[in-house]
Amino acid sequence: MLRTIVLGSCVSVQGTFVKALADGRVVVRVGGRDFVGPPVEAVAA
Repeated sequence: MLRTIVLGSCVSVQGTFVKALADGRVVVRVGGRDFVGPPVEAVAA
């Protein structure tokens, strides 16, 4: 499953979901690297 996380004010990363952390952040894997950040929330249309 793909997830998108925010790394900074203008930087987001989309990758394969690895795990959810207790503090609300998620880990995604892109290539061989893991990135940690808060998930992008879905917006109702």
